[in-house]
Amino acid sequence: MVQKSDEQLLIETGEGLNESFRELVSRFQDRVYNTCFGFLKRQEDTEEIAQDVFLHIHEKAKTFRSESKAGTWIYRIAVNKSLEFLRWKSREKRSGFFNTISIEDQKNRSNWEHPGIQMENRERATILYSKIESLPEKQRIAFVLHKIEGISYKEIAEIMELSLSAVESLIFRAKTNLRKELENYYKS
Repeated sequence: MVQKSDEQLLIETGEGLNESFRELVSRFQDRVYNTCFGFLKRQEDTEEIAQDVFLHIHEKAKTFRSESKAGTWIYRIAVNKSLEFLRWKSREKRSGFFNTISIEDQKNRSNWEHPGIQMENRERATILYSKIESLPEKQRIAFVLHKIEGISYKEIAEIMELSLSAVESLIFRAKTNLRKELENYYKS
């Protein structure tokens, strides 16, 4: 049996074929979850937004025009839904909510067994993520997609609807800003 392309599954989802939608979810659920987690940092929020992403895909699949790859279209939705959620939370709490990373989420990121090393890694991760969160929005999006999600510059350009050189510039500036912020933090 020939495997259907992501684009074909998306088109069939738009035509109401639930089996195609299930296959699409199966192919993209980990990538969508990881993309959302890269922005949200909390498992509960990530699960909620990932579900919203797939609901949106199911509802809007018929609008997919095949002008971009299905994966690019899906990543764009995941990024936009994550950012919408962050904006909503920011308005909702008006505090340093996003600088708080739960200990449980950080434990999931650590492979070390020694409690002292785990604590040090959690502290470093918390500092790094707080500095990433302080980047301007476009820099943060490009940086997270490339460095955390491992997405190519070309695909980021498609997701963000920017030129390749603009993405390269955003990532360069993000790295420069992070380096400066982390140097300042560790000097003080």
